[in-house]
Amino acid sequence: MASLRDIGVSAAINILSAFGFLLLFAILRIQPGNDRVYFPKWYIRGLRTSPVGGGAFVGKFVNLDFRSYIKFLNWMPAALKMPEPELIDHAGLDSAVYLRIYWLGLKIFVPISFLAFAVLVPVNWTNNTLERSNLTYSDLDKLSISNIPLASNRFWTHLVMAYAFTFWTCYVLKSEYETVAAMRLHFLASEQRRPDQFTVLVRNVPPDPDESVSELTEHFFLVNHPDHYLSHQVVYNANELSDLVEKKKKMQNWLDFYQLRYSRNQSQRPTTKTGFLGIWGKRLDAIDYYTSEVAIISEKISLEREKIVNNARFIMPAAFVSFKTRWGAAVCAQTQQSRNPTIWLTEWAPEPRDVYWNNLAIPYVSLAVRRLIVGVAFFFLTFFFMIPIAFVQSLANIEGIEKTLPFLKPLIEMKTIKSFIQGFLPGIALKIFLIFLPSILMLMSKFEGLVSFSSLERRSATRYYIFQFINVFLGSIITGTAFQQLKSFIHQSANDIPKTIGVSIPMKATFFITYIMVDGWAGVAGEILRLKPLIIYRLKIWFLVKTEKDREEAMDPGTIGFNTGEPQIQLYFLLGLVYAVVSPILLPFILVFFTLAYVVYRHQIINVYNQEYESAAAFWPDVHGRIIAALVVSQLLLLGLISTKEAAHSSPLLLILLVLTIWFHLFCKGRYEPAFVKYPLQVAQSCNFLDQNILTSLSSYRFATGNHFSLSFQEAMMKDTLERAKEPNLNMKSFLQNAYIHPVFKGGDDSDSDEATEDVEKEPALVPTKRQSRRNTPFHSRRSGSSASLLPEVLDRSQF
Repeated sequence: MASLRDIGVSAAINILSAFGFLLLFAILRIQPGNDRVYFPKWYIRGLRTSPVGGGAFVGKFVNLDFRSYIKFLNWMPAALKMPEPELIDHAGLDSAVYLRIYWLGLKIFVPISFLAFAVLVPVNWTNNTLERSNLTYSDLDKLSISNIPLASNRFWTHLVMAYAFTFWTCYVLKSEYETVAAMRLHFLASEQRRPDQFTVLVRNVPPDPDESVSELTEHFFLVNHPDHYLSHQVVYNANELSDLVEKKKKMQNWLDFYQLRYSRNQSQRPTTKTGFLGIWGKRLDAIDYYTSEVAIISEKISLEREKIVNNARFIMPAAFVSFKTRWGAAVCAQTQQSRNPTIWLTEWAPEPRDVYWNNLAIPYVSLAVRRLIVGVAFFFLTFFFMIPIAFVQSLANIEGIEKTLPFLKPLIEMKTIKSFIQGFLPGIALKIFLIFLPSILMLMSKFEGLVSFSSLERRSATRYYIFQFINVFLGSIITGTAFQQLKSFIHQSANDIPKTIGVSIPMKATFFITYIMVDGWAGVAGEILRLKPLIIYRLKIWFLVKTEKDREEAMDPGTIGFNTGEPQIQLYFLLGLVYAVVSPILLPFILVFFTLAYVVYRHQIINVYNQEYESAAAFWPDVHGRIIAALVVSQLLLLGLISTKEAAHSSPLLLILLVLTIWFHLFCKGRYEPAFVKYPLQVAQSCNFLDQNILTSLSSYRFATGNHFSLSFQEAMMKDTLERAKEPNLNMKSFLQNAYIHPVFKGGDDSDSDEATEDVEKEPALVPTKRQSRRNTPFHSRRSGSSASLLPEVLDRSQF
């Protein structure tokens, strides 16, 4: 068992590591050559230029102003100085709310820690149960519930604290949910007009022998949404074209590089080899070679574009459909379009930056199969990963190492080595095993077919949390006590599982303390150091950067990584809530993590990470739900632990607490989640087309189900009305026409892009319709107006 000395050694190592990382960051960040690594967000926005160093030569690489070294910690108050409204304007609501997760951890665990150390620690410490037992224990175990004798009345203290911790956590969660919901509503209300507020993604457009997908989509929405339909953009399978465009960009970049080199020294034309990485092959004139390559790829791009636009097999049965009003888009996105629920499926379109175009080319019918494959793969990945987890846990067992490698016994028994092994090595080994996991989970999400980056990250985050819960939390507990008898553990009664895990929890407190220090303290300090991005940037500058565009790509910081960061935070919530009653000694380590992480990530969000999309904090219900799940797990495990202590009188009260927690979750889900799920569009337009019967039916639905379904429609209409009054001559079609065109068809890097865009935007001639069943359709084109009175005459089988 790890002792206080072991924990002290581990704490010293991690504190020194964290301090070393922070000190090194403070020095590196003020060096002229590193400015683009530590402040890239300001460069991307054009608000910062590279600092000019003093001196003739050395000053270009080293900061010679020694006064700046004295203020090496001034980044901390600077990170805290920016107020939250300004932070939202600067970094977006997603980033600001992400920071609130760390702040939420402090609001929950600061009072809990104070109460636990004031009440529970004395109650646990003033017993001698472990001293009179034959068990091997450490001084830390004397601070835990393990030191309470069987059937003791002192368990009432733990029960009361469990209620107190749960009620406080729920109070803070409700308050925070309410605050974030209000922030989201205010953000959407004050935000400028966005294309996704008017656009719906339509999937599974039914095949039709007489009309193309584009023609069928236009007819369907002219008939069924005559007053609000504006335009549409069909979805093309342009993945191969995207690959060609990317290849052309690389070749064009090399061409720019060699032209720039030649312009600086025209005495000799640059040459290159055509083989792998230019290492071998025939040597040719570089400018002529890359000019020829660019021309060849441009020709392929033109042919591929023409093939995509003119060949129906590249048109997917999906489209982005835009409406004149937000109200019209809300109605379409949140209602069933056909009697057949498997066709004309509608959902809110992601914002254009958020669209993951590659997955739009996946046939909708294959998505169910893909989800099944990913589900099975994730199951095997999760449970077979317990094998390396078991190996990692064996590192914490000195006896196990000595038995396997007896020749190391003299070395291991040395106090310093023994403290290092038990107090540091298991946490770092587990961290190493988890390095590649996020990339694997993201690939799974992409294979599953999700169509937006935000949904990809949220799905990956969910799986990452499940993985960590099973392997890092439960796996660490089980492998330390019952992994050798895993077969019997699997076949035991379900009622005995909480008992088995509950007994193991206090014994694993020291492992999780070391894990928090390695992953939380040193890990967060390592995050701000950005050593890996710094090394990669330097290597790119020295070997790969050829043009200013290359330099911009080399310093690209990416996003904050919600798919990895948020599940990691949730693990600390889980550990804190589980051990708050069982072993409170873990709480101070969690407080240090949340405090340090809040300051560090505030700095990173202000200066480094550049969020590529904005979901208006749509992830908050997931955050709330996972903290509630952590509460439920903590109560179940406490119930199992107490049941082994012959304190059966506490079990009914813990069951009541469990029921109250679940009721609280359902209350919050019904009260606040609609603001995140049903897009509460506070940005909308006209109510001139409102059918009172529709509003009455929607209100009845809300009354019958308790849902806030109609709220979004009413708010959308308020904003639509205001927008129409302010901008009566707004050309909405011009605003939306290019928003959801595939990036490879937009103007930009390619000379023939504009021509291709015109081909994609060509509107089909729909006069008259080709279908016999629509011979009397009153809509000849989207310019011909609408006639709602004729709707009953034009309904046909495309709606079913």
